[in-house]
Amino acid sequence: MAVVHQAYLLQARQMQALSFAVHIPLVCFGIAFPAMVLFVEWLHLRTGDELYRTLARRWTRVMVALFAVGVITGTVLSFEMGLLWPQFTSTFGSVFGLGFAIEGFSFFAEAIFLGIYVYGWDRLSPRAHLLSGVPVVLAGFTGSLMVIAVNAWMNHPSGFRLSGGHVVHVHPVAALFGNSFLWPELLHMYVAGYIVVGFLVAGAYALGALRGRFGRYERTALAIPLAVAALASPVQVLVGDWAARDVARDQPVKLAAIEGLGPTTRGADEHLLGWYRDGRVRYGIGIPKLLSLLAFHNPDATVQGLEAVPESERPPVNVVRIAFQLMVAIGTALALLGALHLYRCARRLPLPVSRWFMRAVVLAGPASVVALISGWVVTEVGRQPWVVYHVMRTSEAVTGAGGIPVGYATLAALYAAVAVGVAWILRRLARAPLSEPEPRAEVI
Repeated sequence: MAVVHQAYLLQARQMQALSFAVHIPLVCFGIAFPAMVLFVEWLHLRTGDELYRTLARRWTRVMVALFAVGVITGTVLSFEMGLLWPQFTSTFGSVFGLGFAIEGFSFFAEAIFLGIYVYGWDRLSPRAHLLSGVPVVLAGFTGSLMVIAVNAWMNHPSGFRLSGGHVVHVHPVAALFGNSFLWPELLHMYVAGYIVVGFLVAGAYALGALRGRFGRYERTALAIPLAVAALASPVQVLVGDWAARDVARDQPVKLAAIEGLGPTTRGADEHLLGWYRDGRVRYGIGIPKLLSLLAFHNPDATVQGLEAVPESERPPVNVVRIAFQLMVAIGTALALLGALHLYRCARRLPLPVSRWFMRAVVLAGPASVVALISGWVVTEVGRQPWVVYHVMRTSEAVTGAGGIPVGYATLAALYAAVAVGVAWILRRLARAPLSEPEPRAEVI
């Protein structure tokens, strides 16, 4: 395949990365938030407590607002796939086209039933209204499943053959669903979705608690998403181990970049912090044989180093290393916070109201987003220079058209305007009065 001359290849990649970084947190809300809203509504049906109905209705408004923003960012991504990477889409469209087709049907189904759910609050029976939200949850699952399946295929391509630069013998179902990368990547993303949404929603109410708003409504609105995030955070550690072992087996260069491992090594060390330079990590804290143990569950296993491949086939090591260590550090802290909360729940202790705990919950929200985006940086940048691993390079997939810097600046301005609009909408929704005002209580 011929390399396309594009002076702004890096800017094209950054432009795509910007869109992903904006869209992926919204995907988390599409994955997790509808299920949380339905759970709260189910609590109302089960208990008859109007507080749950009030909470579900308020969260529904937020869900609709974020869905609308997701439509904007998702549309931009769709156009970018064709405009920035035409060789990729034209060559492999027959392989992953099925996935995007199902994703499109899922989007329309989600939009239709979301409209029914929103306008059915006072028009449907309580049970019928709850059931009308189930397709929203399922469509959010199938839509994101298809996108993750395509990404897993890009990391571990299969289900086709190349003949003279053309794709032949295509088996889309095998390519998308028979991929060993799909299931750990899918579960990793779904658990991350519940962590991000849980901590962000809980953090909003924890911030209100620090400002003196902590009545029964706020306590309930904080406790539910916090419990969801607390359950998901420790699980993510196990799922991450599963995903890392698949990377060690099928993408050894990415693993070497994550560690900054130069020579192929038996019983490879793991380095915390540090900077990769001249074939090794400098200023890091080495832990003997830990990389081999984590990657292969064998402290004496041999780990392939970066020197096993030409320099042109290595990703930017320090970008991948820093993103991975940031993801692991934040994920570990969130797992500890979640485990602490679960311990208190198991002991049937009341929700902590100390300022330190509330501050930790507030910080956990944006920290979880940083960990989420860092994880995707590891996944995507660690695959470079390949857009389809060991099949097509990014330089072969990019457009030859000019004007990328102008498009990049325009896109950044668009996302800045969208961010301001979202902040304004969410602020208005947060200030909307409750049906039954709650008394304030001080946080100690």
